[in-house]
Amino acid sequence: MTERQFVKTSIEERVATLTIDHPPVNALNQATLMELNEAVDEVIANPEIKAVVITGGGQMAFVAGADISEFPKIESVEQAKTVSQTVHAIYRKIECAPKPFIAAINGLALGGGLELAMACHMRIIGDRAKVGQPEINLGIIPGWGGTQRLPRLVGSAKAIELILTGDAITAQEAFRLNLVNKVVPGGEVLKTARDLAKKISQKGAVAVQAALQSTVAGLQQPLDAGLTLEAEEFSKVLVSEDAREGAMAFLQKRQPVFKDR
Repeated sequence: MTERQFVKTSIEERVATLTIDHPPVNALNQATLMELNEAVDEVIANPEIKAVVITGGGQMAFVAGADISEFPKIESVEQAKTVSQTVHAIYRKIECAPKPFIAAINGLALGGGLELAMACHMRIIGDRAKVGQPEINLGIIPGWGGTQRLPRLVGSAKAIELILTGDAITAQEAFRLNLVNKVVPGGEVLKTARDLAKKISQKGAVAVQAALQSTVAGLQQPLDAGLTLEAEEFSKVLVSEDAREGAMAFLQKRQPVFKDR
């Protein structure tokens, strides 16, 4: 794996962990974002990696947001739009990836950090962590997906409240709102996320990819179109080598040995 300054990559049991390590609070400056983009490309392209965990370095933050010191350098609407669209493309790449991405939220996830976590397919959070979209307090709005993904996850009324007040919420409230999958003690966040990733990595990659495609793309379409997509993905998977192995293993009362084809 490529050595990078701000985004470290490690691999264990077919699970890659991307650690955003930009002290003190892992703010996403341009260099960190570009490294994240490269690292995401690398783990998606690697057939030996079947699931990915994204976390933050240190104990204070997952990602505390964008690097505000770079904002004054943006001098035009066109430049601002380019910044937004560039990050949208990175986060969308994660959201549409053919393998699951899990956010291990080990500390503050604010602004662009929460937007990154929401682009992941699942989220594990430490019991003392907080999340929020505080951009309104800076006189701006979320620009990296927050106004779109947050209402899809927690409902429009609560999302609008959080975006317009800029309030951060506790891990427990995030769980109650279905914003995260699980709350665990702070020291167990990364292990829990990795364990979940390892469990998924034992499944056939053909089925995992089809399930992600059906679910993620289907949610962005009317029901009838989503059902059509599901039927197409189901049809392709059902005639795969892994599907035959899964059926035979079930009938023979043994564990399947998937070959990801």
